[in-house]
Amino acid sequence: MASKGHKISFISTPRKIDRLPQIPQPLTPFITFIKIDLPKVQNLPDHAESTKDLPFNKVRFLKIAYDGLQTPVANFLKRSSPDWVMCDFLTYWLGPIAAEHGVRMAHFSVVPALMLSFFGSPDVAMYGDDSRTRLEDFTKRPKWVPFESEVRPSIFQLTRNHEHLNAVEENVSDAYRLGATIRGCDAVVVRSSYDFEPEWLNLLKELYQKEIIPAGLLPAEATEYSNACWIQTKHWLDMHEKGSVVYIAFGTETKPSQYELTQLALGLELCGLPFYWVLLDQRGLSDDEVIELPRGFEDRTRGRGVVCRGWAPQFQILSHDSVGVLLIHSGMSSVVEGFQLGKPLVLLPFTADQGLIASYLVEKKMAYMIDRGDVDGSFTPESVAESLCFVMASEEGKMYREKAKEMMALFGDKGAQNKCVDELIHFLYK
Repeated sequence: MASKGHKISFISTPRKIDRLPQIPQPLTPFITFIKIDLPKVQNLPDHAESTKDLPFNKVRFLKIAYDGLQTPVANFLKRSSPDWVMCDFLTYWLGPIAAEHGVRMAHFSVVPALMLSFFGSPDVAMYGDDSRTRLEDFTKRPKWVPFESEVRPSIFQLTRNHEHLNAVEENVSDAYRLGATIRGCDAVVVRSSYDFEPEWLNLLKELYQKEIIPAGLLPAEATEYSNACWIQTKHWLDMHEKGSVVYIAFGTETKPSQYELTQLALGLELCGLPFYWVLLDQRGLSDDEVIELPRGFEDRTRGRGVVCRGWAPQFQILSHDSVGVLLIHSGMSSVVEGFQLGKPLVLLPFTADQGLIASYLVEKKMAYMIDRGDVDGSFTPESVAESLCFVMASEEGKMYREKAKEMMALFGDKGAQNKCVDELIHFLYK
């Protein structure tokens, strides 16, 4: 939007803004960062301003702190009088504040429409649905979905999300936050496209009775790095044959359990394939449950595998010819980056949103998912090894390699993406 001459004010907390990459010089006149200090609340560690800074059991305190931003955000809207304000679901209180100051509000969803649809209408999200009283009920297709679909989360994925979906102590549940945000907004902008999930986008229009505008799939932009980390990584990748390396990453927030880490590591060892693994073993300094690789794993796989415990230039690594398969959690950013580069996907979802996206990709035969127990999430090293080898090299798995190449046209089409942004801007002018 800034590249088309529109002025953007990006509001966030200081540490989050400081983490952002440098804006390209031609765009600096159009983007202004607005830093608002996060209020201090009890039980929230110092310097924790995002979910990646915290273990799961402390994330709710971050949300409580964000609720303390209402006054400074209201003051900004009053002072600057923007045409629109876009927000995620956390700031469920923003709708009435925006309306009071004559500012239109749009909810921007980083998850696709299929995920939003599972929550139902705003009222259902806020107050629940009498037909879904047990956790098991949420693994079935909701009654308001009129078409056949096998998209669903598993029990273990829902259990992992249970605390976030329900109110805990003084915190407001994520479901209520989403419903209230939708109720208070003028439009919903979704990171999606009608080419990717037409039925779910159309359903969302019916559920919300609001304008639904796909922003496109927002493919990543190539960024050149020349630091020591990338030089060393590129040297290692250059040593391997085209399409032979497995890249493993589960995003900046998904931390496996100790059991999951062990099974995954043993599976990587068993498969014999070269791998590059970006491992999150701790969520912030206050996370005292640091997971550990099996004893001797890194020694036994030295030369064949790399374990990176820090930041890695993911898009640049995925762009390398030696990377043949991605083992990911099914987060949309990783899905988009993989497909825009034509890399086949092996999926290992951990939480409900990841499970829904993964099951949709499997339903559309776009990706392959490692088999896990529905109730306890169990899986074996053998299933990891077999899944990777199946997609990487087998004749039967060729369909996934071909599908990934086919998906490049959908996920990497900059022209289609530009059209979505143009249509979004046209709507905002109305």
